[in-house]
Amino acid sequence: MGQLIYKESVVKSGIGFGSALAMVISFSVNQSILWAMIHGVLGWVYVVYRALVGGY
Repeated sequence: MGQLIYKESVVKSGIGFGSALAMVISFSVNQSILWAMIHGVLGWVYVVYRALVGGY
């Protein structure tokens, strides 16, 4: 059961880190908070799209 808890915490950290990384890179390139927020959200929309359509 300890292994299950560890996997859940890694997934939660990965989601937060991926979105934060997308927003930081977007802000450094575009210098826009709005675009950074959009890229942080749309990054996961693309992941869900590819999971539903296939290709993984």
